[in-house]
Amino acid sequence: MGRFRIVSHGRLQDWIAAENGYFDEEGLDYEFDVVLLQNSDQNVVATSGDVRTGAYELYRSGGPGKKDMSCACHWAVNQAAVDSYGRMWGDAYSVIPSGIYAAPGSGIRQLGDLAGVEVAVGFHSGSHFTTIQALEAFLDPGDVKLEFVGMPYDRVDALLSGEVQAANMWGAPTYLVEQQGCRKVADSTFIAAFLFNGSIEREDIERYFAALKRAQLDLDLEPERYKHYYLNEIPARFHDRIDVRGFGPGERVVFLPYTKAMHGHTQEWLRGHGLFQDVQSGTPSYETVVDAR
Repeated sequence: MGRFRIVSHGRLQDWIAAENGYFDEEGLDYEFDVVLLQNSDQNVVATSGDVRTGAYELYRSGGPGKKDMSCACHWAVNQAAVDSYGRMWGDAYSVIPSGIYAAPGSGIRQLGDLAGVEVAVGFHSGSHFTTIQALEAFLDPGDVKLEFVGMPYDRVDALLSGEVQAANMWGAPTYLVEQQGCRKVADSTFIAAFLFNGSIEREDIERYFAALKRAQLDLDLEPERYKHYYLNEIPARFHDRIDVRGFGPGERVVFLPYTKAMHGHTQEWLRGHGLFQDVQSGTPSYETVVDAR
């Protein structure tokens, strides 16, 4: 049995579990695979443009950060499981703070100001799906406009440089852009889910989540102690511009089931919006695609 690779997702719980020895105490033989959420591991500024590679495409190709067991928005994970790129873990999910932010000086202040404005998102990723879901609550569908701009920190670059007027941010980038004077215009908090491949033993997954549950309690009780770990997840080019002591706790792991009803509702929503017209999606049962008790 190989080592359990913990793929980073910008959250603090994995670092807490390692620091406090929870993975070791649960008997998990593990290693960290830190994947910065940007197009490149170089400290360069990406430009905006129509970038049509996102979380789902990384699952399809087995790309960086999407091997063994990993996390992404539940829409992408749901579809990846349906298309047999892994199995979805059904005994936990996470909730990620997210919002649509306007650049300083953009003039966008109210919800209605987003009508017809291109919002920078990541293709087939949480920012893509949650922006549609959030904006359609108060805009006509025809007024929802998107621009596909790379990975999360590519959108940070584009927003702070004024290349885009508005962008969806989630997790640590929400706190980063707020410290740079960007305005949160709409909340778009969303669910993320976990996907694993057939080489992972269920016992190791259970050990992982047992440690993560203990870490979540620590984060709830004393978040200030652990915020320095954000610097492990944020590209170095931003470090001298931020103070992570002012950040919030970020992603929260929820130890509740991702139910059959949630799975079916998500598939219906994706089909209704025609968001995966370029893939051949079957209709396997919930029990086939989700590993749940």
